[in-house]
Formats: sequence, structure tokens, C-alpha cells
Amino acid sequence: MVSNEAWEAIFSKYDIDNHDFDKIPFEITSNDIKSATQHFKKTNQKEVRILCKQDSREDRPTVFKDRGLFLLPKKNGQYYIIKGEGYLDIPPILSEPIEYHSKLDFCLDTSLIGNSEMQHLDFAYATSLIRTFMDDDSLVLTIRGRKYTPEFSFYVNKFLINTKSVQTEVDAGYEGREQVVLVEAKNSTSKNTIIRQLYYPFRQWSNHTDKKVKCVFFEKQGDIYNIWEFIFLNGDNYNSYQVSRSQKYKIICK
Repeated sequence: MVSNEAWEAIFSKYDIDNHDFDKIPFEITSNDIKSATQHFKKTNQKEVRILCKQDSREDRPTVFKDRGLFLLPKKNGQYYIIKGEGYLDIPPILSEPIEYHSKLDFCLDTSLIGNSEMQHLDFAYATSLIRTFMDDDSLVLTIRGRKYTPEFSFYVNKFLINTKSVQTEVDAGYEGREQVVLVEAKNSTSKNTIIRQLYYPFRQWSNHTDKKVKCVFFEKQGDIYNIWEFIFLNGDNYNSYQVSRSQKYKIICK
């Protein structure tokens, strides 16, 4: 739940309303946020992690929406408040789902228990749907969990942003002979998502391999699996993303 009151207090304490966002982003730290919100009682009004979790356009507080702002991490405990478009739209896949027949010669009973993003993604990988969508039979699971980025710079609109040692997390990463595929998974319908969730891991792993690094957005809706591939046309430009292709599937077990 968005805490408008907390961010209004933060903007007031540091006179952010009078900052010229057309010239330069505003930098703020976790300690700044804690200091401005210490008088609030509710956790969602003073917990930095919650206040800075703005994964969709709708998650932003009103002071951000009204001014066309979004939040990016500079390093752990430091943030940029930036003017510009920080989110990408997840376009609907209008084609009918393809019936995809699992490459396994048996059904997976345990994959039906629960409703987590991870289990749906693991099921899609186990049936070789991920390999099929990426047209790469060599893909194997090699990346999972939280890691820290190396130092890198990039542009958001005209602003040069410098960042290092930011904690990232991909739901799964697969390496093949010629490419690395990073997946952001959701188990509900998403209209948009912050570009950072794709871009920071893309830059992070591009630093560690000469193989092509590709970004995939994965979503399960009912019994349908939706998959989008996003590419960055310019690796130094946060906003240079493009949907390369997309497809929806219905997995058929033998």
C-alpha cells in the first residue's frame, strides 16, 4: 500500500518540491528517509524497503505521479529521484495460445501444489517450454537469488546515472552455448513494470559474460503461460528497450 503521507513528509523536510528535476535528479539516502518518517507509527510509513518499493506506476506515491518522477537505486542505501519514464508497458498478447506438449514423458504432480512465481517458472523450464520459446536446447539453470551489481553508468533521458553494488534478484537465469537468459516472473496480470527489474540484471550479467544476454518477462494467468522477450537496443540507455517477440502457451502433459 502506497504511503502518500510519508513521502509528503520526506518532500517537505528536504524541500524536494523546489528541486529542479529538469536539470538534475535528486539524491536521497535511507537515513534521510528514516529521519523524515520517524514520527510515523505504521511500518509501511517508515520502513525504507517498503517506501522505496515502487515496482509499477501505480505503486508510486502521489508526489511522484503528479511530477512524473520515479525512483532508482544508486547503491544500497542511496537512491535517485528522477524525472522521466521509468516503467515499461507489458503489451497484451492477442494471439491464441499455442498448445505446447511437455517434453517430459510423465506428468509432474508436485508442480500443481501452490501458486508461486517460482514454481510456475520451474514447471515451464522442466517441460522445456523456456528452451522452446528461446529456441535453445542448450539452456540450463545457472542463476538464482540475490547478487550485487558491479559499478556501471547509463543514461535516463539526458541524465547520466552512476550506480554500483545494488542488490538485484532474478527469478531464474539460464545459460546456453551462446546466450544467457534472465527471467522476471509474475503469477498475476501486470500492465507495467519498472524497467530496472530487467535493466539492472541485464547490465550486471553483461559484465560477466561475452555471451548475448537476453531478458524475459514471464507470467502465468490461469492455465496460460505468457512469455515476452525484451531487448535493449543500446546497452547504455535505460529507456532503449523493445519487445522482440511474445507468445502465449497452454502446457499439455503426457
